[in-house]
Amino acid sequence: MIYKFLFLISIILNLFLVFLLNKKKIKEFLNRSKIEEIEVAKIHSSFELRNVSSNLRSPKEDSIIRSFSISPDNNIVGMTSDYEAWIISTLSKVSKNIFEFGTCSGKTTYLMALNSSENSKITTITLNPNEINNIKKFDKDNESSYRNIKNESIYDKFLFSGTPEEKKIKVIFINSLDFNNTEFKEKMDFIFIDGGHTYSVVKNDSEKSFEMLKSNGIILWHDYVPGKRSSSDVVKYINSILDKKKIYKIKNTSLCLYKNY
Repeated sequence: MIYKFLFLISIILNLFLVFLLNKKKIKEFLNRSKIEEIEVAKIHSSFELRNVSSNLRSPKEDSIIRSFSISPDNNIVGMTSDYEAWIISTLSKVSKNIFEFGTCSGKTTYLMALNSSENSKITTITLNPNEINNIKKFDKDNESSYRNIKNESIYDKFLFSGTPEEKKIKVIFINSLDFNNTEFKEKMDFIFIDGGHTYSVVKNDSEKSFEMLKSNGIILWHDYVPGKRSSSDVVKYINSILDKKKIYKIKNTSLCLYKNY
């Protein structure tokens, strides 16, 4: 009897060890969704590649962008990858009216300004650092995402501050839950949603964005990462509207896309 008991304990311990070693993969499997993935070239003709030879393809001039690197000393959290930044920058080149939920350090805002046309207008909203302690956590909101809102809302000056590109940019210091989108309805070519990642904020920002989007306009969400705790509410919200909105995940990124056909 004792041997059977020890054998059972051994199996349980081994299963627990397997779970610990593969926790991330298990979470990704359990949180997987039916969202369809697409190649970036399906988004816009600017992303189509030029054939150089039988085994080499090059970006076209339409997707050659202006960019920059950020010193690690800045300790900026939650940034886009280089590939994601390239996608955002390329879309900015063909967009006149751009809106961003979540300025943070202004990295993405600056890239939009660097790559959009001279007469483009960029509006970005962020919390005033003095208002950080006034934000509320709602029942559905992920605790980790709620903490990150505070960590990423510490700036009142941005990477684009004092640059020639700043004249294209309007920063609105406001909680997006309180933001009135009336003057922006059906006017935006491109909207980037990368503000608070709590369920209440993602839902709010998304619903307002759908109202603000022009015909053929594009919305991008950042941080769709099944299994990642701080992204769980982004995943949850997007998954909840897949039967109502045709949303795609861009391959090799954490970006999701909606186009208003």
